[in-house]
Amino acid sequence: MNLTMSAAPSHTPVLQEETIEALAVQPGGRYIDCTLGIGGHAAAILEHSSPGGQLLGIDADPEAMKAARSRLEAYSGSTVLVNQNFINLKDICNKYHFFPVHGILFDLGLSSLQLNGNGRGFSFRHDSPLDMRLNPHQQVTAADIVNTLSETELARVIKTFGEESRSKRIAQYIVRQRPIKTTFELAEIVEQATGGRRGRIHPATRTFLALRIAVNQELENLRATLEQAVELLGLGGRLVVISYHSLEDRIVKQFTHQEASGDNPRLKLVNKKVITPSLAEIQFNPRSRSAKLRAVECITMPKEANSE
Repeated sequence: MNLTMSAAPSHTPVLQEETIEALAVQPGGRYIDCTLGIGGHAAAILEHSSPGGQLLGIDADPEAMKAARSRLEAYSGSTVLVNQNFINLKDICNKYHFFPVHGILFDLGLSSLQLNGNGRGFSFRHDSPLDMRLNPHQQVTAADIVNTLSETELARVIKTFGEESRSKRIAQYIVRQRPIKTTFELAEIVEQATGGRRGRIHPATRTFLALRIAVNQELENLRATLEQAVELLGLGGRLVVISYHSLEDRIVKQFTHQEASGDNPRLKLVNKKVITPSLAEIQFNPRSRSAKLRAVECITMPKEANSE
């Protein structure tokens, strides 16, 4: 079933209760949702921070932003919603004088709006153009990568970002059958290259993941933005990140453990063991099965957000 704008408010975000607890949401608090999506986590944060809570919501996807504005309309006086990539986090906070804050959230998964066939090719469950841009104003599409990179470079992208062991063979099959225009075409080619579906996971899953990461520069942006986020936290403020694949989680784990160690740590770990969904949540929402939540708390006084 495709997700419509009217259906968006019924969506329950991944690890919702665990997220509110990890952020230590309090009445009157000031929070940033760096991956607003259709507003599920933001609505829960605003509910638990009432009265007086404030939220800055950021998302690169204009369609998701439209759905979030509708969902959060009742909190319009307490929200600032910005259609930008979170790589601009510090500049956005400076513009709106939104710092220091009590908590910052990153939920790095795609929204249901994106996964349920919005015509931009995020999923091979729907036949769409090979786009995969979170923001349609970005220049490079998945089709550009698939149809213009050399076989060697394409294999590197699929291997590096998708952790796909069969990347060379997949790249070889792709190059042979170019140009490729749609998600169904690409998924079929990957199936041919890998010998078809054998397990629970579709053989094109890792290739699609790799292309999405490459198109949106997701790993580079995450690394850069985590540093910005820490500088925006007030003393005792929490940073919470939900990731869905090993490359993201590795970046988050390395960053948080580094900042929580040494002679002058800026952070302390809130949960030493990663938090994962319950069996009940996975049964209710199978997409949550790979989610991992990590949380840290700021233990130093914040700098000015516009300082260098």
